[in-house]
Amino acid sequence: MNGPLNFTAEALAQEATTLVQKLSAGLHTLPEVDDVHYGATQKQEVWRDGKVVLYRFVGEKAPTAKVPLLIVYALVNRPYMVDLQHDRSLVKGLLAQGEDVYVIDWGYPDRSDRFLELDDYINRFIDGAVDHLRDSSGRGAVNVLGICQGGAFSLCYASLHPEKVKNLITMVTPVDFHTPDNMLSHWTRELDVDLFVDALGNVPADMMNACYLMLKPFRLNLQKYVGLMDILDDKRAIEDFLRMEKWIFDSPDLAGEAFRQFIKQFYQRNGFIKGGIEIGGETVDLGFVDMPVLNIYAEQDHLVPPDASRALKDVVGTADYTELSFKGGHIGIYVSSRAQREVPTAIHHWLGQRAR
Repeated sequence: MNGPLNFTAEALAQEATTLVQKLSAGLHTLPEVDDVHYGATQKQEVWRDGKVVLYRFVGEKAPTAKVPLLIVYALVNRPYMVDLQHDRSLVKGLLAQGEDVYVIDWGYPDRSDRFLELDDYINRFIDGAVDHLRDSSGRGAVNVLGICQGGAFSLCYASLHPEKVKNLITMVTPVDFHTPDNMLSHWTRELDVDLFVDALGNVPADMMNACYLMLKPFRLNLQKYVGLMDILDDKRAIEDFLRMEKWIFDSPDLAGEAFRQFIKQFYQRNGFIKGGIEIGGETVDLGFVDMPVLNIYAEQDHLVPPDASRALKDVVGTADYTELSFKGGHIGIYVSSRAQREVPTAIHHWLGQRAR
């Protein structure tokens, strides 16, 4: 007979038996779990500026694309999410399509980087990497794939240096930072960022991680670890889980001055929409983004809501604008099985239509 909570004694007994079996299996599985490593693809350092390194990914076959594709990732996490493991790699999929793929690794800022500004990241590091690729490829402009905050940086770069960007792809990139469903934006709008940075210097990675985890506290702090019980008998699934955990908590500190500028100009002023973004004394106007743009967003994204990304359509200067929605979340767009099938192919097909 069902109780008031609609479960039976038999169902409870079966659940308890299953739990005991999983825990027992874990005693045998966990000692066999290997150290997890990230990165499925060989890469070579091709350019460096201090801690910032440009890598070229080396696929199983030579690229057929003539224009380099530069991935610009966010500062808040490590870029190996795009090449996490053999069966979860955006990079691997792009290489299989024939793209010539590069990524900027920002490194781990320390106290010597406290006064790095957005100008350094955009006009020094991104521009330096782009100029290297232009020289090495013999092309006047390169393709840029900006992801999350790296997408915002890429939009700034394309506005300031449109002649150097042939095609621009933005992925889960915030543009309108004041959409009603942007919880992270609501948290930061009233932040006294001057006091915050003056007190801390660089922003500690652990503090940033705590903020992200509290956006979905039950799901990210409890539910996923309860779910770990269900895979204790599956060595490969445990290793996948640990690899993701390693990425989540392998976060760099953030250079204090760049953080101050980003919060003020993007989150608080909503500069892409309302204007007022200045990088190195130059005004960012997305109307100067006149190259083809592919904007990819995730329909269940809790960090960059779809409306925050779709706003790009109304502010860029290009007539060649394409949107691609992905059924998944902010992380799933890199690592889910659906993403492996859909995203690299869509990017390659879109670029191929503009290869001239």
